[in-house]
Parts: sequence; C-alpha cells; structure tokens
Amino acid sequence: MIHLSALSAAKPDRPTVLTVGAFDGVHLGHQALIRDMSAYARANGMRSAVLTFYPHPSVVLNGRRPSFYIYRPVEKLQVFETLGLDLAITEPFSLALSKVSATEFVAQLQRTLNLRVLWLGADFALGHAREGSVPWLQKHGQTAGYKVHTYMPLEVAGTVVSSSRVRTALARGDLAEVRICLGQNLRVPGKVITGKGRGRTIGIPTANLEIWDERAYPANGVYAVFAWAKGRWHPAVANLGMRPTFEPQASALTIEAHLLDFTEDLYGDNLILSFAARLRPEQKFSGVTELCAQIDRDIQQARQLLANEDLPCPPSAEFTS
Repeated sequence: MIHLSALSAAKPDRPTVLTVGAFDGVHLGHQALIRDMSAYARANGMRSAVLTFYPHPSVVLNGRRPSFYIYRPVEKLQVFETLGLDLAITEPFSLALSKVSATEFVAQLQRTLNLRVLWLGADFALGHAREGSVPWLQKHGQTAGYKVHTYMPLEVAGTVVSSSRVRTALARGDLAEVRICLGQNLRVPGKVITGKGRGRTIGIPTANLEIWDERAYPANGVYAVFAWAKGRWHPAVANLGMRPTFEPQASALTIEAHLLDFTEDLYGDNLILSFAARLRPEQKFSGVTELCAQIDRDIQQARQLLANEDLPCPPSAEFTS
C-alpha cells in the first residue's frame, strides 16, 4: 500500500475506486467496506484507494476535543494495510477545505485519481455545507463519468457500528463493547516518564505513561491489560485516574501500569497498553494498607483473566517508535 500525505500528490495513472471519510478507529464497519471495495477494484482491474483526513473534520469545525481520537493517523494506516488497499491518502483538513464546493471537490478527485467509482455509506456527504449527498453524487456522476456504490452500515447486536459508539463505550469503561466494534482490544500507546515513585515505595512499581491528550481512553478505573515492552507482551494492571488516596485534590489524569513479574527499567521507553477487561472503578482508600490489599486483589484477578486471553498481535514498528 502506498501512502500519500496530500491528495495533490496523487497521479491519475490508474482508474480508481475510492472511499472517503475520517475512518477514526477503522472499526468493523469501516473494515468491511474497505475490504469489499478493494476486492471489487481488483476484480475490475482498478486501483483501490481511501481518502481520509487529519485533523478530524469535526475537530476543525467544532473546536478541539480532548480525548477524542480513537487512533493516531499512523494507527489507521496500519489497519488499512491489512485490508488490501493500493493507496491511502491523508489529506490535511482545514476551514478552507470545508468551503470547497462538492462540484469542485469531485473534479479534483477526478483530476488526481482518475476516479471511476465512489464507495460510500448511505448518509455520506462531501463539499461545503454537505452539498454532495449520495443522491447528489449519483446524479452528478451520470454526467461527470463516475459511479456511486452505496454500502449499508454494519450492525452488531442490533446497533450500527460507528466511531461514536466506540467513544460512548469508552466513556463508560465498556471494553467488551469496544472490542465488538473495533475487532480487537483498544490499544493506548505512551512514553514512560518519571513519576513520584510511590508505587515503588509500597512494593508495586508502576510505569507512568505520557499519552497524547487528544486520544480517547477508557473511563477512570483499574484494568487488566497487556503491556508491550522490551519486544513482547506482558500481563499487567493499569490504573487510570486521579490517585485519590494520595492526591485528593489532583486535577490531571494519570495512567500507570504495573507489569506483573517484570523488573526491567522502562524509563524513556514507548509502551503500549492493550485493554482486556475493567476490574473496578477508581476509588479512594483510607490509607496505604487498605490500598495495597486491594491492589493485591486486583493483581490476582488480572492474572486469572489474562491467563485465559490470547496475546494481542504484535504492533508494527511505527507503533513502537
């Protein structure tokens, strides 16, 4: 798969079947559409392509949203790689781009990609003020020389799979729902930074993670996770929250992980957490003794849960850099 950082870098050297969208999370609905589109393109001797955007259009149009993105752009690309695509384009989204008319935008797609077929969800629209709805594109394509294929949304458990559904599930810590939509456990990468060392003083050292503040993450609480460190997955317990036992006035979220039976130094390393199950919500304890007793129970529960889980697939090199 070739990746381009702008639509203007594409060449119209092959007729192209294209889908367009933000594709945050590349959930199972996205995967089904792209996989089927890629197969259609191969069967018809055409190139398959995705045009996606960063920043997310809604972030540009509605303002910055902390904890919004399910995936970084590089993570989207890794999933795209598995779906048989020939070309992925990450177009920078801006207010200026949002004002481009549907007619002009489609003309650019035709000039740069030799567009022949658009694969789109039924509620898709492009161009200024969402002028280019599916009915508009179908009519316009009759004279402009491209076709429109509409793809029905994927439903699981009677509900359409969507990025919004994933974010809602994350907000309540429902990892099973997240896995249903994404087709895998949520992964959150971060860099190990120096913390206050409290975990080590109570015999439970933790790796404190600095993560992208625009990344979506689960609700505050304690989780059974796998941690990718030193080239392999390790069972671990992760805490997301404000450390109310030690810092009752804290206002900044902390993410820390205790890797089970692990003693190596991780400072400065990039770590990835693959969230398997929520053990409990965050809570305040009367003191260190009560906290340590609960952490011991959390560790034992995590051991049992993770022993019955398959190890996640290893991350690509881009995830660990």
